[in-house]
Amino acid sequence: MEDRRPYLEARPRNPHPNHRGPADGELLPRARNQTNNPPASALGGGASHPGRHPRANNHPVPYQQRDERFRAMGRNPHQGRRNQEEHPSDEARGQRHGQESDSRRRNGNVEGRNRRPLWSNENFQQWRTPHQKPAEQPQQVKKLGYKFLENLLQKDPSEVVITLATSVGLKELLSHSSMKPNLLELICQVLRKACSSKMDRQSILHVLGILKSSEFLKVCLPTYVVGMITEPISDVRNQYPEHISNIISLLQDLVSVFPASSVQETSMLISLLPASLNALRASGVDIEEETEKNLEKVQTIIEHLQEKRREGTLRTDTYTLVQPEAEGQAESYRSMPIYPTYNEVHLDERPFLRPNIISGKYDSTAVYLDTHFRLLREDFVRPLREGILELLQSFEDQGLRKRKFDDIRIYFDTRIITPVCSSSGIVYKVQFDTKPLKFVRWQNSKRLLYGSLVCMSKDNFETFLFATVSNREQEELCRGIVQLSFNEQSQQLLADVQPSDSFLMVETTAYFEAYRHVLEGLQEVREEDVPFQRNIVQCDSHVKEPRYLEMGGRYDFSPLIESPSAAGESLRTVEGFRHPRVNVLDLSQWPSKEILKLDDSQMEALQFALTRELAIIQGPPGTGKTYVGLKIVQALLTNKSVWQVSPQKFPILVVCYTNHALDQFLEGIYKCQKTSIVRVGGRSNSEILKQFTLRELRNKREFRHNLPMHLRRAYMSIVTEMKESEQELHEGAQTLECTMRGVIRAQHLEKYISPQHWQSLMSGPMQDSEWLCFQQRRPSMMLEWLGLGVSSFTQNVASAGPENTAQAEGEEEEEGEEEGSLIEIAEEADLIQADRVIEEEEVVRPRRRKKGENGPDQELAKLLLAMRLDQYGPGTAAGQEQAAGEWKIQPSHKKKMKKKVKVELRKLNTMAEAEAREIRDVWQLDLNSRWQLYRMWLQMYQADTRRKILGYERQYRASAEKMAELRLQEDLHILKDAQVVGMTTTGAAKYRQILQKVEPRIVIIEEAAEILEAHTIATLSKACQHLILIGDHQQLRPSANVYDLAKNFNLEVSLFERLVKVNIPYVRLNYQHRMRPEIARLLTPHIYQDLENHPSVLKYEKIKGVSSNLFFVEHNFPEQEIQEGRSHQNQHEAHFVVELCKYFLCQEYLPSQITILTTYTGQLFCLRKLMPAKTFAGIKVHVVDKYQGEENDIILLSLVRSNQEGKVGFLQIPNRICVALSRAKKGMYCIGNMQMLAKVPLWSRIIHTLRENHQIGPTLQLCCQNHPDTHTLVSSASDFHKVPEGGCSLPCEFRLGCGHVCTRACHPYDSSHKEFQCMKPCQKVICPDGHRCPDVCFQKCEPCQVKVPKTIPQCGHEQMVPCSISALDFCCQEPCPKVLRCGHKCSNPCGEVCVQLCPEMVTVELKCGHSQQVKCGNVEGLQYDPSVKCTTKCSTILDCGHPCPGSCHTCFEGRFHERCQQPCKRLLICSHKCQEPCIGECPPCQRTCQNRCVHSQCKKKCGELCSPCVEPCAWRCQHYQCTKLCSEPCNRPPCYVPCTELLACGHPCIGLCGEPCPKKCRVCHQEEVTQIFFGFEDEPDARFVQLEDCSHIFEVQALDRYMNEQKDDEVAIRLKVCPICQVPIRKNLRYGASIKQRLEEIEMVKEKIQGSAGEIAASQERLKSLLDGKHLLWQLLPEDVLMLMEKLAQKNLSLRDLGLVENYISFYDHLASLRDSLKKIHVFEQHRVRTRLNQVQEWLAKKRLSFSSQELSDLEGEIQRLTYLVNLLIRCKMAEGKMKEGVAEEVHSIQNLLEKTSKFTQEDEQLVQKKMDALKASLPCSGLGISDEERVQIVKAMGVPRGHWFKCPNGHIYVITECGGATERSTCPDCQEVIGGENHTLERSNQLASEMDGAQHPAWSDTANNLMNFEEIQRLI
Repeated sequence: MEDRRPYLEARPRNPHPNHRGPADGELLPRARNQTNNPPASALGGGASHPGRHPRANNHPVPYQQRDERFRAMGRNPHQGRRNQEEHPSDEARGQRHGQESDSRRRNGNVEGRNRRPLWSNENFQQWRTPHQKPAEQPQQVKKLGYKFLENLLQKDPSEVVITLATSVGLKELLSHSSMKPNLLELICQVLRKACSSKMDRQSILHVLGILKSSEFLKVCLPTYVVGMITEPISDVRNQYPEHISNIISLLQDLVSVFPASSVQETSMLISLLPASLNALRASGVDIEEETEKNLEKVQTIIEHLQEKRREGTLRTDTYTLVQPEAEGQAESYRSMPIYPTYNEVHLDERPFLRPNIISGKYDSTAVYLDTHFRLLREDFVRPLREGILELLQSFEDQGLRKRKFDDIRIYFDTRIITPVCSSSGIVYKVQFDTKPLKFVRWQNSKRLLYGSLVCMSKDNFETFLFATVSNREQEELCRGIVQLSFNEQSQQLLADVQPSDSFLMVETTAYFEAYRHVLEGLQEVREEDVPFQRNIVQCDSHVKEPRYLEMGGRYDFSPLIESPSAAGESLRTVEGFRHPRVNVLDLSQWPSKEILKLDDSQMEALQFALTRELAIIQGPPGTGKTYVGLKIVQALLTNKSVWQVSPQKFPILVVCYTNHALDQFLEGIYKCQKTSIVRVGGRSNSEILKQFTLRELRNKREFRHNLPMHLRRAYMSIVTEMKESEQELHEGAQTLECTMRGVIRAQHLEKYISPQHWQSLMSGPMQDSEWLCFQQRRPSMMLEWLGLGVSSFTQNVASAGPENTAQAEGEEEEEGEEEGSLIEIAEEADLIQADRVIEEEEVVRPRRRKKGENGPDQELAKLLLAMRLDQYGPGTAAGQEQAAGEWKIQPSHKKKMKKKVKVELRKLNTMAEAEAREIRDVWQLDLNSRWQLYRMWLQMYQADTRRKILGYERQYRASAEKMAELRLQEDLHILKDAQVVGMTTTGAAKYRQILQKVEPRIVIIEEAAEILEAHTIATLSKACQHLILIGDHQQLRPSANVYDLAKNFNLEVSLFERLVKVNIPYVRLNYQHRMRPEIARLLTPHIYQDLENHPSVLKYEKIKGVSSNLFFVEHNFPEQEIQEGRSHQNQHEAHFVVELCKYFLCQEYLPSQITILTTYTGQLFCLRKLMPAKTFAGIKVHVVDKYQGEENDIILLSLVRSNQEGKVGFLQIPNRICVALSRAKKGMYCIGNMQMLAKVPLWSRIIHTLRENHQIGPTLQLCCQNHPDTHTLVSSASDFHKVPEGGCSLPCEFRLGCGHVCTRACHPYDSSHKEFQCMKPCQKVICPDGHRCPDVCFQKCEPCQVKVPKTIPQCGHEQMVPCSISALDFCCQEPCPKVLRCGHKCSNPCGEVCVQLCPEMVTVELKCGHSQQVKCGNVEGLQYDPSVKCTTKCSTILDCGHPCPGSCHTCFEGRFHERCQQPCKRLLICSHKCQEPCIGECPPCQRTCQNRCVHSQCKKKCGELCSPCVEPCAWRCQHYQCTKLCSEPCNRPPCYVPCTELLACGHPCIGLCGEPCPKKCRVCHQEEVTQIFFGFEDEPDARFVQLEDCSHIFEVQALDRYMNEQKDDEVAIRLKVCPICQVPIRKNLRYGASIKQRLEEIEMVKEKIQGSAGEIAASQERLKSLLDGKHLLWQLLPEDVLMLMEKLAQKNLSLRDLGLVENYISFYDHLASLRDSLKKIHVFEQHRVRTRLNQVQEWLAKKRLSFSSQELSDLEGEIQRLTYLVNLLIRCKMAEGKMKEGVAEEVHSIQNLLEKTSKFTQEDEQLVQKKMDALKASLPCSGLGISDEERVQIVKAMGVPRGHWFKCPNGHIYVITECGGATERSTCPDCQEVIGGENHTLERSNQLASEMDGAQHPAWSDTANNLMNFEEIQRLI
């Protein structure tokens, strides 16, 4: 029997040893070495295929099989042909394994040849659309075969695991319960390799998840292990140890990741392995010791797990992949958790720490790594540990919320609201209480920055969750919302967290993400992989050349020479220039420093960096560190052939501390290297570098195209998964968020409310008399119940007067107030955030929501919430739209209500379920209990919603993690192809895993002295051969979180500084190119011993406006402490520096030349408030720490600190002093309390130098540029008022070009006064008459406008003319004396042309006969263009009896009247008054139906049919009970037993048993109760009924008679009404029979009006068919037909609506017929008739519910008139030229009658009819010009049957004889038009002349031939 499963039995095991297949390790090498003629055994037995060609094995693989292989392997399909040629024997091997033969049997060669190859265009198109549905994705292989797994085994572990994870074939492969051993062994090998990938954790989890629940693990592996014992073949036995090792490794991975769910299967397998090992050992097989140790380790783990399982503590899987640990390191740093543990938080256990050794060597690399791991971990753990311990001890304190903690920040009442999908996975929106944080300035606060670690607990830190801040939006922080990303362990606990759970959240400020990545890197790095151990660990001072230079290296330095031609002939003599490539190790061959444009120390640094494997370059301020660094990179890139010796690319890695420094460095590299750069860091401000970010490079089309197939396939699969789960998750998350943003509508909570409570809630407080009034407004029951509805605020409306309202509105406005336009200063929080967030991970910020904008979440909130807390959106406090006439909520009250809701929603206490069950009436609860019950319902709703989305949450998280791993794989491909990779230290930490794979040989670290040593080590890979550190340890040091660790454990000492201190060789740059000598003197020798000035700094010009280029201003004004942020500010210094800055701007310095520096962020924003953008735009303001590496011409420095205690803070740190004093190039001015600072030794020495040079003092001397001898001393901001314009206090006295003197004080800017505007009066003479210019001096003089008398020559009038205008050009303004043709005077001025149309108003008679005033000039045109609209009011009395509201024009001169606008007010069947205007027949009522019973209320429109209530009837008492349904007539009598209840007043009820108790008491309300209405009210035993609809009470017997009586004369069907107030009685159980009877009658009337569904449907179809058949209508009036079709397609139509449509069809049909007839009348007449038809059509198009009788009368009359007119004109056209004179006059009189503008009355119609009848003889209807007698005689004479008479296009009659079918064409003798036709087909322009013989069809036609409807044919039959 042939094998039908080739994939599973791919390698058959032959028991004979000589025929066994090759070993696993040999299989692929042997296949590669085979030739084109494989051995016979490889053919799978040639004898079995006698007919096959000997070379059949070399046939190409069928396309289908090849497609499957390509899809499965992820191989580039374009390589298919090449691979076939290189490995032809693969085919033979495939045959041998039974694969190809099976494929061919299945598919056949023909099918294979015809298949489209995989690389067809559509497949690539599929890749380019990642958002397609799963069904549209490329089909994946269904089975994984032996050859595929064999090939996969040769791939990288990452590719192996991604391919398996995205292949649907893996599950199928592992599902088989029997398997050949060689395939099983191969699967184990592949799975082990997959699990060894370090970058694809989620894919490994996916693969292990499939393995865990597979038959492979449960059946195949145990069978295989047991089979080892009885294996007879020794060669097979010898291979078993390797396979056992693979199985043990897989089991270890399984129990690490799935300890709970896999322990059973793994324990069974582990129990079988020892017996197999023993059997193998006994048979002589060598078992390695490591295999046995690993087995013991797994056994130990499983025993431990089984014990936990028995205890019941093993419940969930950890999903953590545990790598095997080396022996003896169980307690080492490698096994320490990164996050703090329970013991660390609760027990103040001081961890074991070693200090960083800075004066000697480390004992070993292990100690070195251990030291830095523990120090770095302690740096972020200690603040959290000590802060939580302090917090736990302070829990009982009353002022806990106000207390400040040193190490942590606390957030109270924190709620985890909802999950949010982000690109990085699932993050959670978390809300905290903002009350204690109302003074926090979030835009500058360092609170909750991206990456900060928070710890949350709800049980005093017995359990806790860890998370990092994933997104920080300032607007949301102000509302107490932040997004957090929880760590893996915490994610498992989130499933049980509800939005109502309250946590205490603790934040530590450390940037945890960087810590985590570096700590993980230190744990993972192997000791032997740490590069440069000899120098870094052992501190050997001998540094070798880089390894790649050991064989020598020749460098080309020509690209480093900027402009060779500039050096002239000297270059030609240089040896190195003539021979560009020099031995880099031989310094004598190098070009000179002059050619390379370097100074001595820079040249030494370049040589040192290129020839030492570990090069340290110290660059004091201004010495050109970056310049030298770029030269180094340029030299390396130019000579990459020296160090890039292998085929694999190794990029240069450049690491910088800040984004700004990275941008500067990479922009420098870009000048010499335009491509192959990758930038990894925060958002770049460089336009050049944006193209090199990972995000941009990933999106390039060519990159996507070249990506390996397995990554492309995985990408599509994951994107589909993410989209599906995101959509579901988003809906649930939005719902959860909405629950905390307001009060949920009752119907959404109904599922969680018990039926009893629900009925009670919906019934409302029926005992409340005010409730009925409010009930009419349809309030939200939930809001009313919680005290938030209409009734709650209407009571306070009166008390809230105008003042309160104004105040409340003011409060709301104040909230939205924004700061004025101040200078922009980079917020410190933003700067820190920018350095933390890698651009590729940056969250795309949502656009700011506009007020009133409704997104999907707004729609959800509107639907879900009865009351909303957010400021935007339309929700009102009462949950209703505020329509006109409804209550308007006072803003102050609205604010109070929202505040109350917010407080209640955040409360934790809920009602216990047992307590809730005891409640009967929820309205009897007090408000506090109501809220407790609401919170209970809310929590049930939230828990249910949370439960629904939990699965999608996990699914999305797993997919996002897989996507992140996939991104890393993509990034790896990008980085491997680059030549330069630039990273910030944060980027290097996050991409640590990739860097280990990229293996950069050369690493350059700039600002290396600012980077923690652990960060530097984590950046290096074992492949690093060359490390260049550039920095300055005498400037800023690395920042540590814990001061103790920084100082006492040397954590703040960088690798750079430590290596310098242990005497590792380094080069220092000695020539500073930045500061003028006076400024540099502050650094040398106080900070740097021998820093020399470059000649370029000696040529700086002096600073203008001051007597000194360097000055320190002393003062003793105290500082102020900023409450939040632990910062300081000094108002005195801020004001002084701002005024000094303004002074320098007056000296004509550009804003870009000035920078203000300060040492504290508090001062930064104090400065900002004083600097309006209008004046200071372009000025840079920075904190010193953020300005390292920067420089500017003028630096203004504020030192801030000034206090009684002498605390100087970090101003005592030499490194910070160095940075602060070294930023200025030309001028530096500092202000501070120098007396206090002098206590610091370094400051003391600097101040001494300043005093020696007279550059310090209490006042700064300003020097006026215009008056050099004038000096002004300034010591405070107010002193600058002495120099208001930047000069001095003297006046300017500059004589301007206009002759005036400058009015300003002395000003150095605009010295030539080109910009100055003189504001004095001009006074220039501007005309010959001596008039002076009236404008301001700086304005241009205009022509003289003084008016003088001049005589106008054209008319002789004297006019006052502007002096500058000639009398000839002036337009005379005297009235024109000329008289127009009409006799009126011209109205234009004399100088203008006379008017063409006279504007005088004259009275004329219009065509309609009315008189109206029109412009005289329009009178003549009235006869040609009657465009004047007659406004005379229409005097017609309409059919309804009301006067017509229209005018003569709007009523078309009385032909169509306007609709009556009087209100109808007739009483409808439902008892409402008709709201429509008077139209004759009232339409159905459009109000909301008022019918209701005790169960529900009808919500339909009143005119629609009500749905009957089918609940059981509620009319019952202890004596009787109705058993019918609520809508059916009751089957019980009314009860007359008196009610036994007592009223609230204590008196007996006056009602009856089972009826609602009347609210009135016979005793308390005696007058009201006994008031006589029916006559029996004053009887002592009278009983009363209270009507529920209006609350009036009546004596029961009288009301019974009233309700049940039926008057004989009563014909109207209507509800009974209250005898007092006439309100319809709808809701009363006692009179239910009467009410139900009336309602039933009303429903019958409604149904009659509405029509039954069957009738309506039939009418709709009939009208549609009717309309479809109106071909003329479709042709001539298509738009109107479409309108009618739309009307017919509407839902809920009534018979009335269909009647309206039928009328429309009839009228439009008439109009279409008349339009069609126009072609029969004379062309001169067509326009007038068409105008009339258009008027009718325009009037018809007006919107209406129905046609009134008036409208029908008007319309019928007008259509009748037009029908007569068209008929008359057709007759005239037919008889053209044949009419006698008398007939023509009669026709003219009839035409005048028909074309008049007035209404066509009945008398007019009778007269026209009479005259038309009289014309029959002389003007017959046929239009033939002959009488009927003559016509009959002619037809008889011709003797042809009917249907033989035809007419030409112009109506001339002719006859066709014989059969009557046209057989030839001819021409009409009268008009020469074509007549006749061919092939029995009439010419299209000709027609049947039915007027001759009355024929309906031509004699020869389909109709005539088929129907045989001619009389002659019938007679013959």
